[in-house]
Amino acid sequence: MVTLPGLHLRQTHNLAMTPQLRLAIRLLQMTSAEMEALVEEELERNPFLVREETEASVTPTDSVNLSSNEAVAPEETSLDISFAEEAASGGFDDTYSEEGSPQDWRQRYGDGDQDIAAHTPTLSERLDEQLRLTPLFTEQQRVIGRALIEHLDAAGRLDCSLGTIAEEIGVSAATVENVRQSMMLFEPVGLFACSLRECLAAQLRSRNRLDPAMSILLDHLDKVARKDYRTLRQLCGVDEADFAEMVSELHHLDPKPGFEALAANTSSRIADVFVQQAPDGQWSVRINEDTLPRLYLDQALLEKTRKSSPTSDRPFIQNQAHHVSWLVRSIEQRTKTLLRVSLEIIKHQSDFLSSGASFMRPLTMKTVATETGLHESTISRITTGKYIATPQGLFELKYFFTRKISSLHISKEHSAEAVRYKIQKMISQETGTHILSDEEIVQNLRKEGIDIARRTVAKYRDALHIGNSVQRKREKAASA
Repeated sequence: MVTLPGLHLRQTHNLAMTPQLRLAIRLLQMTSAEMEALVEEELERNPFLVREETEASVTPTDSVNLSSNEAVAPEETSLDISFAEEAASGGFDDTYSEEGSPQDWRQRYGDGDQDIAAHTPTLSERLDEQLRLTPLFTEQQRVIGRALIEHLDAAGRLDCSLGTIAEEIGVSAATVENVRQSMMLFEPVGLFACSLRECLAAQLRSRNRLDPAMSILLDHLDKVARKDYRTLRQLCGVDEADFAEMVSELHHLDPKPGFEALAANTSSRIADVFVQQAPDGQWSVRINEDTLPRLYLDQALLEKTRKSSPTSDRPFIQNQAHHVSWLVRSIEQRTKTLLRVSLEIIKHQSDFLSSGASFMRPLTMKTVATETGLHESTISRITTGKYIATPQGLFELKYFFTRKISSLHISKEHSAEAVRYKIQKMISQETGTHILSDEEIVQNLRKEGIDIARRTVAKYRDALHIGNSVQRKREKAASA
């Protein structure tokens, strides 16, 4: 069969996402802080987008009614200057312009100080500064010190041997070791160590707490991790009170002194939804209005721009105005969806609000999607990173989605979160004479009608960061 080139006409259907639709989907899954950042970016980019401020600011009605030929005259100020008032207000701390009027020095020399204040020195920069200010170091020792700084890992320990660093610089390993010992006193103490033990020992030495008993404790960090306190106490040769103080002091040391948490990754949890109980016993749900930006389209500026701009600029102006309208509608739709989904979740988890986690019911996103008429992906987006303030505390909305655990009684349902709470409560009530094994926990849960396997109990226990019965028995014995 011979295939010949030719032209063919074919009709197809493609689903294309417009930029407005992408923005609406992004807003659904954004947290309140992320949405605020997006709004600030849009306010800088789009001149027709205006945020509603306080009562003293211009209201939307004022902005619409303000005609293009009207101007607000500034208040006239007195030309007389009181030197007493000027001194009291700190005016004499400023520089003066050529005309002799007070002028803030930032306006004259720029805002460079703000950039300096905003810059937080990194660990490497702080160590470089300490190295530079160490008076007894020679030029060769400073070169060695810079190489040691470059070989620090994220935890603050050296990522290679001293011999490797000595070969790179062309000096002996003993010379590198002498510089390293001196730099281990740099802040934060514990850097440049070759092991965890050396890191902790340096911190204890700076506090004058590295006695023989503490050295023995550092030699057996594996037993500390296993919480084999009885054996450790015998090895250290101290009484219970001294040993408890040693362990407490060890826990207050920093095993990773070089770790720097990025400020951009830290975020505070702000409640997007509030739940309160009404006098009649019903639960009321409301949106936290403080997290919602109040935006509107500046109609006055839009009309003025349309009249004064050339025809070639009309498409750009129209696109910007449409974008503002779509952004405002998308935020309103996000708020309505969040309230709608929150109401449905609270309707299913009302027992949790009044009685706690042990009364949480099984709930899936599919159930909420069916009840609200929304797609399951929409439920997932609107519950991600959104927090609800309840009488039981602040929780992410996704916390209320928990799978069903098999029940021995058909009429009663148990959620996985409620079972985890029951396991944690059982273990917290243990005594030193009787530690529950996983099998005993299974039997206790089955008495309450919960059909659960032993491996599931072990999985939930690990998720709660609770040790097994042997580890818990050692902890009880050590604290006895």
